[in-house]
Amino acid sequence: MTTSYFVMYRDAAHQWRWTLFSANNKKIANSGEGYFNKTDCQHAIALVKGSGTAPVHER
Repeated sequence: MTTSYFVMYRDAAHQWRWTLFSANNKKIANSGEGYFNKTDCQHAIALVKGSGTAPVHER
C-alpha cells in the first residue's frame, strides 16, 4: 500500500522547506516558508502530522 509522504529540501536561498505528496505523487501542501534550521523544518512536519484532529472552520 502506497501512502502520502513528505519531501524536505533546500530552496534557492538555502533554507529548508517541505512538500507533502499524496499516494499518487500529487502535491497536497507545502511549508509556505523556509527554515534556517533543518530541525525547525522537521518540527513543522511533525505539527502537520499531528494536526489530524484539528477542527475545520468554514468561512
